Amino acid sequence: MTRSAPSSSPRTDSVVIRPAYPDDAAALERLARLDSRRPLSGAITIAERDGLLLAARAADGRTIADPFAPTADLVALLRVHAVKPARTRRPQVILRRPWATTRRQPALARG
Repeated sequence: MTRSAPSSSPRTDSVVIRPAYPDDAAALERLARLDSRRPLSGAITIAERDGLLLAARAADGRTIADPFAPTADLVALLRVHAVKPARTRRPQVILRRPWATTRRQPALARG
C-alpha cells in the first residue's frame, strides 16, 4: 500500500473583502434568494473567495451568505471589517508637549 506524499504547500484561497459596486446587484439578489432573505440595501460590503461572491453585509448589520458553500469564516471577516475604525488622513497625536514645536531646527542652529 502506497501513501501519497503530503502537499508541500497548503491550499490557500484568495479572499477579497470590498465594497459592493452597482454591477454586483444581480449577484447580490441571487445570493439573497439562495439564503432565503430579503436583498440588502444601502452600503454593502462583500466577501469573495476565488472570485465568487459568497457573503455580504449591509451597514445595518444584516448578512447574507451562500448556504451551499462554507462561508462562516467570510461572515466573521465581514463582521471584523465592519468594526475596524476608518482611517483618518492624519495620524492621531497621542502626546503633545506644550514646549514642542512643529518645526524642527538643526542642532547647530539653536542659539
